[in-house]
Amino acid sequence: MEKHRFIGKTKEEAIENAKIGLQELEDNLIIKELEPIKGGLFKSKKIEIEVIEKREVVKDIKNFLNKLLKDLGFNANIEVKMNGEVPAYTIYSDNDSLLIGKSGKNLQALSIVANQYVKKEVGESFKFLIDVNAYKEKHERSLVRLAKKIAREVATTKIDAKMDSMNSYERRIIHNALANNKKVYTESEGEEPNRYVVIKSKEE
Repeated sequence: MEKHRFIGKTKEEAIENAKIGLQELEDNLIIKELEPIKGGLFKSKKIEIEVIEKREVVKDIKNFLNKLLKDLGFNANIEVKMNGEVPAYTIYSDNDSLLIGKSGKNLQALSIVANQYVKKEVGESFKFLIDVNAYKEKHERSLVRLAKKIAREVATTKIDAKMDSMNSYERRIIHNALANNKKVYTESEGEEPNRYVVIKSKEE
């Protein structure tokens, strides 16, 4: 991942120099201010910044995932699409089920490793998504269907329903799916890592 350095009398001037030098908009750059360069006897100090182009980060993440998967023994292809401003990496491998793991735990671990790598290289968080053969998308649709089915039962019986324990990502899907439901509401209960969602009937 290439890192560029630019200087200016002010941070704004240094950023302007970066935009001109890289022919990029500021929104497409990750900018980190470095220690000021001390001036001489008759010279004022200069501001120095380190700049990384976001498109370079997007490419570097793909290269990192390719190498990591190869080292782990997977034969895989990675497709990159932009989800708004967030890059989404979909992995297609020769063993998707192993790469996903039980309840998506291996996929979650892969995401954590990739995030740690990027944070170390870039110096700050950089949002991106990793999926395996649209597993998350299918899993999300399945959770939404389940939540709506249970919600209908709770609305009819007026009996609260406790769902299986889920991670925070899955619980958020359930909460969002029923956020506008007029007959039920949701609450997370229990302690990590066994927190779960309870779907409750609204009092009429």
